[in-house]
Amino acid sequence: MSTASEELSKDSLEEVLVRIGLIDAEQMQEISEVARQGEKKLEEVLVEEGAISSRDLARALSIQLKVPLIDLKRHTISPEMMKLIPEELARKYNVLPLDVIGNSLALVMADTTDVGTIGDIAAVTKRRIEPMMGFPDEIRGAIDRNYGAGGGVGEEITVLETPPEEEEVKAEHLLSEEAQVPAIRTLNRLILQAIRSRASDIHITPQKDRLYIRYRIDGVLMDKTTLNMQIHGALLSRLKIISNMNIAERRRPQDGQYTVNVDGKNIDIRIACASTVYGEMAVLRILRKSASLLELSDLGFFPGILERYQQLLQLPFGMILLGGPTGSGKTTTLYASLNQLNSKERNIMTIEDPVEYHLPGINQFQVNPRAEVTFASSLRAFMRLDPDIILVGEIRDTETARIATQAALTGHLVFSSVHANDAVGILFRMQDLGVESYLICSSLAGTVAQRIVRRICPHCREAYEPSPEELTAYKEEMDELPEKFYRGAGCNLCGGTGFMGQCGIYEILTLTEEVKHLFLENATAVEIHKQAVRDGMEPLKHDAMLKVKEGITTIPDVLRNVYSSG
Repeated sequence: MSTASEELSKDSLEEVLVRIGLIDAEQMQEISEVARQGEKKLEEVLVEEGAISSRDLARALSIQLKVPLIDLKRHTISPEMMKLIPEELARKYNVLPLDVIGNSLALVMADTTDVGTIGDIAAVTKRRIEPMMGFPDEIRGAIDRNYGAGGGVGEEITVLETPPEEEEVKAEHLLSEEAQVPAIRTLNRLILQAIRSRASDIHITPQKDRLYIRYRIDGVLMDKTTLNMQIHGALLSRLKIISNMNIAERRRPQDGQYTVNVDGKNIDIRIACASTVYGEMAVLRILRKSASLLELSDLGFFPGILERYQQLLQLPFGMILLGGPTGSGKTTTLYASLNQLNSKERNIMTIEDPVEYHLPGINQFQVNPRAEVTFASSLRAFMRLDPDIILVGEIRDTETARIATQAALTGHLVFSSVHANDAVGILFRMQDLGVESYLICSSLAGTVAQRIVRRICPHCREAYEPSPEELTAYKEEMDELPEKFYRGAGCNLCGGTGFMGQCGIYEILTLTEEVKHLFLENATAVEIHKQAVRDGMEPLKHDAMLKVKEGITTIPDVLRNVYSSG
């Protein structure tokens, strides 16, 4: 077994730090004196005193100890490596197995001189340890990303006894200790891995011979692992128990909700189950509490478009409608809008299906058809509760559309969403729902159409040459080409996708007198759209390509999410 301490350079850490310019000699002398007097390690005092960052310290130690500094953002860790060191041990020592060369294990660690840790890992792996330097925060992040739904889940599944055929599975078997213990551990591990992978949904889908697990990350479904069908019954049973569903019901759709605590944060999990030809599937929606605290400036508005939307929010009454397909971020924008308007001076009331995030200081109601609590009935009740601002989760029928319109006409600021392809299309959608044109023009202050695209990962962003098709699409919308186009190369931090996070694409229509006149005169959507652009509306496709120009997203992602949906 070798250690990095055997290969120390002639220079001390102090000399290395001064030589590479991270600290001057006078300050270094002062820090060294503080370390001696406090009987602390020099490295510890350097960071505590703010003289250098922990990352700069790692770079200096790498030079001093002549140990390679590993950039874990660029390295892919194979599942076989994860099996060499148990997760508990990796977290305890903050180490990560990188590669095996012969009988040696390359081990990434924050302190390559820690002989005790090296000895313990050598004893567990029965291999010679070659220490590699890594940034402490990157090692912790890599542990979160790489341990999870890999080998550990498979090992847990093997302890489950083979159940009877699907039609013969009894509730007593599903609730038995033998079935539930591995199901609990498997489900917890899947949820933990999904949360740490930034997933918004977990899809548990049975097929003929395997149980498929997929995560939706940045709006895109990705295969993560497959499980033995032996775990299927117990896993669905566990989900139903913790979310207060009927465990005996396997044919009718059900939904429920429960809360988990991960890394000190409470996270709501909303569950929906439905029967397929191969058994029940389940979709788990991960609702992070922090999402409800988003600011409008975080969503992707460019300054000019944000200013137009802010002007709508300042209106004392009227209706603001958001349009777009399912999953286009309408709810997030509505929550961010209420978050900005929320104050003690306003009575804000919402009716949602379901309530996804709980907003402090806002009166939120949930649709419950069994109790005759619908969008329309709740809106009628709201009128007697002295509201200032009303949010209706979605306008789906004529009755709700008419009541929301009347609420806007009687001095309330009303927010809601409809399914429409663009901002002008929202006008015609309200007309289709039975609201007269003159009432739409009188009540509607503005409409917002939106989509979601993925943000290029900032850690692996690189310039590239677009294909001829991509360039054609860009040129059709923009007058000039940027100096460079960007994409994500794919790294460990983004899971190899090249994307990290999402960004909104917006089109805001304010109902000017010219737009109202055209609508009342039964003008076509194309004619109204042209007038809206003359009045200052930025079209969806133009906003999307501006974000390509700024290096925020890519042309292919814009074509997939914006152009294909209208």
